[in-house]
Amino acid sequence: MKHKILVLATFFLIACQSDSQKENLAKVRSSEMKEPLLHANKGLVSKESTEIEAYISRRQWKMQSTGSGLRFLIYKNGNGPLAEAGKYAFINYKISLLNGNECYRSKDKPERFLIDQDNVESGLHEGIKMLHVGDKAILILPPHLAHGLIGDQEKIPPLSTIIYDIELVDIKK
Repeated sequence: MKHKILVLATFFLIACQSDSQKENLAKVRSSEMKEPLLHANKGLVSKESTEIEAYISRRQWKMQSTGSGLRFLIYKNGNGPLAEAGKYAFINYKISLLNGNECYRSKDKPERFLIDQDNVESGLHEGIKMLHVGDKAILILPPHLAHGLIGDQEKIPPLSTIIYDIELVDIKK
């Protein structure tokens, strides 16, 4: 009986806390969690970067990198216009993992997406805007620019870096 009274009294005290007290408790819990989460995230990013750099090194590619972590190599230059936000990009592509497993490939005709608007990988939106029509490129998307923590729940596992071998065939309004 004393245990039940103690539980009820604790519940009553918690329920009677002001909103500011609850906010302060939430801030304390948040700050306690922030450091371990930052440490874990830095470890994941470091591991991903090491794996990507080893992959690039084995192939002796001279890739460029953006501030977001996207790596790209344009291996065939086209002579068409530069892709830009708000236009449709028509692409041929092959998507694979660092281990070489092919996940997806464009079919018989180029596939299209609306740059900076359609629901495709953020790394693809970023990378396509560096290409001219006719360019062929390799884009390496770390997990945070690809399918993140959950993968695509089909062929791309959670926390996977993906490689696009891509050709920008055309752009249209």
